[in-house]
Amino acid sequence: MRRQTGTKAIVAARADEPPVDTDEIRALTEAAGYEVRDAVTQARAKDPGTYFGRGKVTEVSTRVAETGADLVAVDGELTPRQTAAIGEALPDGTAVFDRYRLVLAIFADRAGTRRAQLQTELARLRYDLPRLQARSDVQGLNKRVEKGTRLHGVKNRIADLERKLSDLPHPAEQHRAERREQGFDLVTLAGYTNAGKSTLLHRLADDLAIEESPGGDPKGHPDAATETAAVRDRLFETLETTTRRATVDSRRVLCTDTVGFVADLPHWLVESFSETLSDAAAADAVVLVADASDPPSELREKVEVALDVFGGQGVDESAVVTALNKVDLLDDDALAERREVVADLAPEPVPVSVREGTNLDCLRAAVADRLPTDRAELRLPNRDDAMGIVSRAYDRAVVESVEYGPETVALSVRGRPSVVEQLRVDAAALDE
Repeated sequence: MRRQTGTKAIVAARADEPPVDTDEIRALTEAAGYEVRDAVTQARAKDPGTYFGRGKVTEVSTRVAETGADLVAVDGELTPRQTAAIGEALPDGTAVFDRYRLVLAIFADRAGTRRAQLQTELARLRYDLPRLQARSDVQGLNKRVEKGTRLHGVKNRIADLERKLSDLPHPAEQHRAERREQGFDLVTLAGYTNAGKSTLLHRLADDLAIEESPGGDPKGHPDAATETAAVRDRLFETLETTTRRATVDSRRVLCTDTVGFVADLPHWLVESFSETLSDAAAADAVVLVADASDPPSELREKVEVALDVFGGQGVDESAVVTALNKVDLLDDDALAERREVVADLAPEPVPVSVREGTNLDCLRAAVADRLPTDRAELRLPNRDDAMGIVSRAYDRAVVESVEYGPETVALSVRGRPSVVEQLRVDAAALDE
């Protein structure tokens, strides 16, 4: 779906008991390019036939007619039966999207690379498949399958997309390997939308921008633009990750801001966009940015889901630093409550206010503790070819000290183990 700029929408939300929040469904709807003209809420148990019940659906239909809305965005997951029941009660031409279908529409609009486009189509078909199966007459399907059916076609297309995605090259993997050879440590920022990830990237980044990945030049940072990442309060500004250069404990770090999670999305949908999650799996440290101003139960649920998703992608639990952001909105008692509610999930969360810059030094220190580190004391002959090793040490590691004597150069370095080991090898080759 291409963005429907200027079209109008009504959002509809239900909860078992008040209050009924519409902030996120509004944000999702606006991210899809719609102007939200009205909101309808309901506090009652879910109706199996129409999700809201006939009376509330009639109210939604009346609001649609009054506002001229083109879309009803429902903050929940609708079954095929519920989608059809709501659609039949609305004026002709009014679309009905549940939150999953809305997210898929946004992803389709924002997919800029071939991989993202294929992943978007695959996610949409996986969403459609159970709905097609629910509507299919199994006996009739078996009789017609040889001639081809829509359901059969969807299954074939899913298999085809999975093959194409597995065959596509992974430029990000090559970029990561090259960056590590250059001495860069890799840090990923992850978490739910509007938790403060982009603002944190802005805080951590040096003045030198690296790239919008994938597709940037992994070696091109000396000539890159000199802007830090823009801070946007918009869901899914892009499906691509954004990487910036930062300095942590004097070490050169490439810090990547990933696509944010959205509450109540199923794992299959989140994992369909594995490109951004692969950055977390390959990182030396992952900063899970959580909104500490969320209610305690919601905060716990989001941290738990994020850690579960990380685990499914192979992220080492010890590499994760949980940052409890927006502590400027909490008093001491409220912060203590948030710490306690996630204590068994994230034993040492770091409370920060990214907006005010509070406690970011502690966060940097926690990240530094997770970076793989080796140290070496090198003694080189004081001649021209040794200066190349000294230069590489400054470029790819942290030089803690260097002393030039008449015959030798004493070099103390720390950094990535592979980089430090290569410096040892190069130094030994000089002696030989």
